[in-house]
Amino acid sequence: MHLGKSYSIPEFTFWSRRKIYAALACGTLPVILYQFFEVKWLSIPTAVAVLLGTATSFIVGFRNVQTYTRAQDALQVWTEILNGSRCLGVMSRDFLAHPAARRELMLRHCAWLTALRYQLRVPKIWENAGKVSNVEYQQYYSIPEWEVPLDKALAKYLQPEELASIVNADHKTSRLLGNQSATLKRLLDAGEISSSFYMELGGSIRGFFNQQGRAERIKDYPYPRQYAIVNKIFVRTFCLLLPFGILTEFEKLNASVSGFMHGHMIWLVIPFSAMISWMYLALEQVGESTENPFEGNANDVPMAQICRRIERELMDVLGEPCDAPEPEAARGVVL
Repeated sequence: MHLGKSYSIPEFTFWSRRKIYAALACGTLPVILYQFFEVKWLSIPTAVAVLLGTATSFIVGFRNVQTYTRAQDALQVWTEILNGSRCLGVMSRDFLAHPAARRELMLRHCAWLTALRYQLRVPKIWENAGKVSNVEYQQYYSIPEWEVPLDKALAKYLQPEELASIVNADHKTSRLLGNQSATLKRLLDAGEISSSFYMELGGSIRGFFNQQGRAERIKDYPYPRQYAIVNKIFVRTFCLLLPFGILTEFEKLNASVSGFMHGHMIWLVIPFSAMISWMYLALEQVGESTENPFEGNANDVPMAQICRRIERELMDVLGEPCDAPEPEAARGVVL
């Protein structure tokens, strides 16, 4: 997630430059055919382009609202995980008499956080992190889950026996929460916690299951493909037809212009159509980079940062030092 002031204009232009190239190409071809080859029938009524542009605006706006909502839902999930983790830490400190039991619960919780963010970083076929423009921008920030293997990341939290069972499990996050519940049941049977404390801690684990399910829903089910393809078709059709719809409008300007531009006003179709088309294409690209908030793009939810914050707070509750450093923002991006 970009936590700086803003993307700079050169950054954004570089990221979307391929859209600019395509818009310039779409604007240049009809002008050349119209001006040099006298293919006058290429022009289409301006009203057609205007109506298509209006419809495209609604489609693009609808798509971006929905993708923004997905990103906000993902951020809310991790905010609630942060709040629930704080509650778990305080309850473990106050409800459990033995320091070893408190430490076991908190470290396993850190392991669950780690396994969950690794699970959410697994690429899906519909995600856009592999697109050239996004891959280019990834040189400016790092994705922790792609740099350190999961078993190595979990080794600092789990005992070797439990680590081996988790690494080989098909559903690592659910197995870890199940182990948390089994530990609480063992403490209840041993008389180390009361039934009321057991219910409180069990409710906390239930809450983590719910948040895990919400995160998996966003990760495993994309923005509806039927809306995505309609958006792509409308935007590209509009950008293709826009230059043809304004050819005659710029040619009419020759009558009111003198000097070196007289007779050449039609060449202004290229920059103006490219500028308008780029606005639509850039909005489409922004929507694509927002709709999958766990894929590894610069606009993702900063899961690693949140997990490090939780770990530092839990270790503070235990009274132990924490070696989880605060992630550095590269060009304002933190993941």
